[in-house]
Amino acid sequence: MRNNRNRGLELGVLLLISELFNTGFGVIPPVTLGTIIGQTLLYLGFIQVPWDRWDVCISAQNVWRRQDWKRLILSAVEHGDDRHLYYNMISFLSKARSLEPRYGSSNFAILLTLITTLTSIIYVALGLACANVLHDAYYLQTCAIGFSGVVFALKVITTMETNYYSQSNIAGFTMPSKYAPWAELILIHFLVPNASFMGHLAGISAGLMYTSTPVGSIIDSFIRSITGRGMWHEWTARSYHRRY
Repeated sequence: MRNNRNRGLELGVLLLISELFNTGFGVIPPVTLGTIIGQTLLYLGFIQVPWDRWDVCISAQNVWRRQDWKRLILSAVEHGDDRHLYYNMISFLSKARSLEPRYGSSNFAILLTLITTLTSIIYVALGLACANVLHDAYYLQTCAIGFSGVVFALKVITTMETNYYSQSNIAGFTMPSKYAPWAELILIHFLVPNASFMGHLAGISAGLMYTSTPVGSIIDSFIRSITGRGMWHEWTARSYHRRY
């Protein structure tokens, strides 16, 4: 397999490092910091792996038809270029800094893994559904990498559980925060044509499944059975938003 990694400190990487220093390594929770550093080192090639980033991109064809299940996770931690890495990690930092202290680091680490997997599964399901409904093999074959789907899922979780009734400003328009992920989905689709619309939609869907359906309670119960620590919101915020 190819293994062509960028080993130079490109602008996006330098900006990311600068942002981490400005934030302060001591105030970034450990799982959040480890996730950012790990993906950055992987991008730079300091973490040696036997594949190139596009060898593990996720598509319905590769995962469902060829049963290459490792792509469900590996595709999410790879990035196409330094700007892709920078924007995903900065967005992840802003959301994970608030979520990890609330959940606890061990709970958050498991939740992050499960949300990543769920986002990827939904991406594959969307690809299969679109291909069957629209009779277009493109949706089976379109292959994506990056953490942005997970970031969208975390944005939904953050919004639903911390600032559900607040207002957000998206491209100059003020709207209820609960609609912000959908507005960003549409905005990014038009402004960044190469961005994965299905990947971002999968992330929003995963976030809503966690916050607004029984899937969230199942995930929380599973996490609690492993760590022995409950999720702070299990029977408060989530049950409220399901009803309202």
